[in-house]
Amino acid sequence: MPILIDASTKVICQGITGAFGAQHTRGCLHYGSKIVGGVTPGKGGSKDDNNLPIFDTVHRAVKTTGATATMIFVPPAFAADAMLEAAAAGIKVICCITEGVPVQDMIRVRAVLDEMNGTIATPAGPTNAWDKIALIGPNCPGVITPGPKTGGGTGPGDPYTNAGCKIGIMPGYIHTHISEAKLGKAVGIVSRSGTLTYEAVWQTSQRGLAQSTCVGIGGDPVRGVSHIDVLRMMAADPHTHGLLMIGEIGGSDEEAAAAFISEEKKAGRLTKPVAAFIAGITAPPGRRMGHAGAIIEAGGQGTADSKIKALQAAGVEVALSPADMGAAMMKAMGLG
Repeated sequence: MPILIDASTKVICQGITGAFGAQHTRGCLHYGSKIVGGVTPGKGGSKDDNNLPIFDTVHRAVKTTGATATMIFVPPAFAADAMLEAAAAGIKVICCITEGVPVQDMIRVRAVLDEMNGTIATPAGPTNAWDKIALIGPNCPGVITPGPKTGGGTGPGDPYTNAGCKIGIMPGYIHTHISEAKLGKAVGIVSRSGTLTYEAVWQTSQRGLAQSTCVGIGGDPVRGVSHIDVLRMMAADPHTHGLLMIGEIGGSDEEAAAAFISEEKKAGRLTKPVAAFIAGITAPPGRRMGHAGAIIEAGGQGTADSKIKALQAAGVEVALSPADMGAAMMKAMGLG
């Protein structure tokens, strides 16, 4: 059982008539995702180029289509309102792809979502039954639960798969379903970097592994779900046989994840092998490296070295080069 999304997930796109929204709606449709409509205020009642219905509000889209997930392609200035509108309409999986969302806007979004989620208890141990609102991103590639290749991926009538779901901008064809994996095992991938997610997918696929679900949590300093949130779900998924975590300099998420892994192992709740890679080993303090959240603070907090040491102390197999992510996962699983 995958986490967050599966082949039955109904998805809408906020910003469906914009250039990027239209392009990636088409890409998700061609992959096989159940895209059931989109939202662009002022264009309700019309249809997009894929003959999908367009609604003025997320509330109307959800009420009409039964959608439970959304991908957001709106300008940064409007992204916060788009996320909050989706949450208020009852959407459970919100993937905000937009880059450049102001930090103050995200602080407001997190405050509202944390309050909405506060009435839902978080289980002590691993669980893939996520009942809270899951915000993925912003500034992320999205989430994918791969399906087996059943078609050419040339259009809605000939999708790449009839048993998977892709929400976002990742290339679907590089992913492998467990039924097509030579080793018959699948890994779950959680990453702050979109590009490194694709690289990890490619490397694990080339080594005979599949991916159960891949979640790009985004590289901004204030974002939705964390490494721990995703690791908790993947640890409970019976079809995920290993966990691959990709982090980077800045913040303390990876150190917190290392502490979580250590505690869960000691409690006997995490028995799956874990591998990791931390980007930014050579980054100088005080200089942002790519993502807004990828910055080492003046006091040295958030360095790659501190994160790597914390993960190694927790028994995680850490790759020291992005070229070795697949090899590290294989080694952690006792397969290489």
